[in-house]
Amino acid sequence: MKARLAASVALALGIALGGSGCAMITYQATTEAYDPSDGVSADVGALDVRNILVISEDGEEGNLILAVVNTGDDDATLEIEFVDSGDSYEIDVEAGQTISLGTEDEEPLLIEGLDAEVGGNVDVYLQSGSAEGVQVSVPVLDGGLPEYADLVP
Repeated sequence: MKARLAASVALALGIALGGSGCAMITYQATTEAYDPSDGVSADVGALDVRNILVISEDGEEGNLILAVVNTGDDDATLEIEFVDSGDSYEIDVEAGQTISLGTEDEEPLLIEGLDAEVGGNVDVYLQSGSAEGVQVSVPVLDGGLPEYADLVP
């Protein structure tokens, strides 16, 4: 009788582990952070920069699109430098504030002298205060997609 009970417990335990054990060792893709849009993202100190991309018709002039979230308790300035051209821009972001640039509702940040290939990437260096800067490779897209057609400079 004891052997039969032990066998039943072992069988039940085997079924429970077999039915759920693979979830314990299987790779979980939902734990990976990724950019769900065409742009790229970066974190610079207390600033979270999201969905960075450039919309351009000819690669010479572009509309920089991005969102900046200041997760810190102090105001911060995001410095954006286009590596190849050396052009730089600054965006002031108050503590707890989110700023979006280049969308239909917001003023565009026009980049002149972009010198990038549409469909390629342009290197951008992001810096905020004394935090370590980050260089990202930002996609340059045209207005071929309907969601970008109105954003071409």
